[in-house]
Amino acid sequence: MAWLPAPLSRPKGGGSPRSALCFRLLAGLVAAAAAAVPAFAEESPRQDLTPIPVSRTFNLIGIGVGFIPEFSGSNEYRPMVLPVLRLSYKDKLFWNALQGGVWFWDSEDRSLRVGLALEPRFGWEAEAGTRVAGMEKRDFSFEGGPNVQWRTPLGVINANIYQDLGGASSGQTAQLQFIRALVTNQSLRLNGSVGLQWFSGSMNDYYFGVRAGEARPGRAQFSASSSVSLQVGVNGAYALTERGSVLFGVNASRLGDGAAESPLVETRVQGIVYFGYGYSF
Repeated sequence: MAWLPAPLSRPKGGGSPRSALCFRLLAGLVAAAAAAVPAFAEESPRQDLTPIPVSRTFNLIGIGVGFIPEFSGSNEYRPMVLPVLRLSYKDKLFWNALQGGVWFWDSEDRSLRVGLALEPRFGWEAEAGTRVAGMEKRDFSFEGGPNVQWRTPLGVINANIYQDLGGASSGQTAQLQFIRALVTNQSLRLNGSVGLQWFSGSMNDYYFGVRAGEARPGRAQFSASSSVSLQVGVNGAYALTERGSVLFGVNASRLGDGAAESPLVETRVQGIVYFGYGYSF
C-alpha cells in the first residue's frame, strides 16, 4: 500500500499530487470500517492490505472526509470527501480503497501471500496562487507490480515494488510497511503502522522537478533525485452497530531529500487526518 510520497493536488485529469495521500486516506477508511464488525469476536481474521486489520468475510461501502495538503509539499490543507469501497472474491481477487490485485500463492500456514497489485497515481493541475502556478500539469497514471504480505506474531509486514504502467514518469517505487494492533476489542480497534517508501529519480523528477521552461524567479530549475520517505500512522474504528462503524486516523510522512529539496516543497512533513462512516454487507 503506498504511503505518502507523491504530490497532492486537484484530481482533475492529473496524476501524483495527492495520489499517495488519497490512497492512504481511502485505505485507512476502508480498513477501519472492516475492522469494526463483530466478526472479530468469533475469530481473528488475517490482517490484509491496510493499516487496520480487515476481515475476509464481507464487503463494505462508506464515505469519509479527510484534510490533506493542497499539493505534496504544501503547508496548506483542504477538506476532501471520499467514497469507501472494499470488495473481495474468494480471498484471491480484491479491490481495497484505491488498490486492486490478485493473490497467486499462499504458504501452507497462510501466513505468507504473494501476488500482483495495481494502484492509481494522481497528477496535479497548476493552481493559481501556489508554487506550481504556471507549470505544466502532471498526468494521471497507473503503477503496479509484485505485492507480498507476511503475517508474523508481532504484526503484518507488507512490501511491494511498482513500475509506472501509464508512461507518465516511467519511474518506480518500492515500499516496506509494518502494521501492529494497539487496541483490539469488540467496540474499538486501533492499529499503528510505520514504513519506508523509495521513489526512483525519474518518479520524483516528474512530480517534484522544475523544467527549464517552468523556471521563474523564486522557482529555479530543479532535477529531483531518488529518495526514501518515512511514514507513520495510527488508524482505528469504533463500532456503533452490528454493521456500522466510525472510522478515524492520523498519518504523516517525511519526504526524503531528493524530493524535499525541490523549490515546490513548502514543508517536508506531510500529514492527513480523516474520519468517516462505513457499512458492511
